Amino acid sequence: MCVESDGCDIEGCSSSDEVRTLSGSMSPGLMPSPDLRPCKPGQKFRAALLRYRSMPAVAAGILTFGNVLNYMDRYTVAGVLLDIQRDYSVTDSQAGLLQTVFICSFMVAAPIFGYLGDRFNRKVILSCGIFFWSIITLLSSFIPSEHYCLFVLSRGLVGIGESSYSSISPTIIGDLFTNNKRTMMISIFYLAIPLGSGLGYILGSGAKDAAKDWHWALRVSPLLGITAGALILLFVPDPKRGDTHQKGGRMRTSTSWIYDIKALLKNRSYMFSSLASAAVSFAIGAFGMWIPIYLFRAQVVQKIAVPCTKGICRSTDSLIFGAITCVTGLLGVIIGFATTRFFRKKTDRADPLVCAITMLGSAIFICIIFVVAKKSIAGAYICIFIGETLLFVNWAITADILMFVVIPSRRATALAFQSFTTHLLGDAGSPYLIGQISDRLQKNYTTSALWQFLSLGYALMLCPFIIVLGGMFFLATALFFLDDKEKAEKQLNQSTHRSSSVKV
Repeated sequence: MCVESDGCDIEGCSSSDEVRTLSGSMSPGLMPSPDLRPCKPGQKFRAALLRYRSMPAVAAGILTFGNVLNYMDRYTVAGVLLDIQRDYSVTDSQAGLLQTVFICSFMVAAPIFGYLGDRFNRKVILSCGIFFWSIITLLSSFIPSEHYCLFVLSRGLVGIGESSYSSISPTIIGDLFTNNKRTMMISIFYLAIPLGSGLGYILGSGAKDAAKDWHWALRVSPLLGITAGALILLFVPDPKRGDTHQKGGRMRTSTSWIYDIKALLKNRSYMFSSLASAAVSFAIGAFGMWIPIYLFRAQVVQKIAVPCTKGICRSTDSLIFGAITCVTGLLGVIIGFATTRFFRKKTDRADPLVCAITMLGSAIFICIIFVVAKKSIAGAYICIFIGETLLFVNWAITADILMFVVIPSRRATALAFQSFTTHLLGDAGSPYLIGQISDRLQKNYTTSALWQFLSLGYALMLCPFIIVLGGMFFLATALFFLDDKEKAEKQLNQSTHRSSSVKV
């Protein structure tokens, strides 16, 4: 039996004899009383809310849903990029600027939100961020075609809102779970990256085709985003930082931001894994923006498609690429989780080694894409499928590496700083850089459908070389992983012991 704080009986809320108040306090053994009255509907709702807040899996599920929406909104624009290029009359480099401005604002805001996330209520920050980007995305769908600069600016504002989520939400999951269960939950959370990205292409193309207007692609995700923000406020707790790691003691209060940054810069595993993540981000940012257009141009060269000069542009490639991204993301996370669990029994360096091997394998298949695309679109899609699957293996593992080598009170700052580094060296510049190289190659030679296809392909060939470099960084991470993990555990134990020994 459960009893509300004002003495009403909540029927069927528990099979054990206990008292549960709205504050969450409990006391044993209260027998049914004739004075108890049935609860009002509002009281039952509050009691149910408390029960769901006490379930970590519910919180992790809501946070994962929000992460899906973050990445879905980010890649909705890529799903209708052909239409945006035609409507605003912009070149490849100007179109690539959309993602570059988004990522630049995202990475600049990340350290700020990391600082706030280590010191203030995290779920309030998350909800405000989601509400902000949802409203800006909705308003951006009404920007007229003569104001492309305003549209670019709106993507920068959306990046600020989404930055709060990526910097803070993984730390809540890290404080709700430990060990293999944490690895599993973080793997599910990071499944949202490829899943949300793929759904962004599908949503953008589907909404555009249904409404016969690409602007409607930006009017669906905001409604879902507002829903996610409300769910976070209602059902997601803000657990004490490092709560699942405490063993009878409390951690010390947070150190200064400067001290945290200095400690992270000395953490070799953290720094090398951040550089490796930047390589992944470079490739995914370039691929996400340009591969659908590259494949469309390949089909124009093969004369199985016509150039888009008016009306609604063909969206088949965005839909297929989005579906592939969803499936490969799911496979990559599952493979990553399974392989790390298996190889942890063989070696304690399993996490960075799995990331290194899969990245090097991914580079091979991504190279082959540009060899076969001119002759076989099906062959290109097969290489994309394998290459993306191997590339997505490391998303969740990289986050788990951070959880192993960084103490809980510093994780939001670490995630934010890693996000800043990853985007600064990765996808902040890669879409624009690829577009700029493509434009330069087209200007130097006679413009034709064939050369438009080849110039973009030559520009994208930069990606597999960056991926190989990322694999090398993961190998370097493996060299220092055990030492840094041991240092983090020792520091956590010392902090907990020191605080528990203080007399009040």
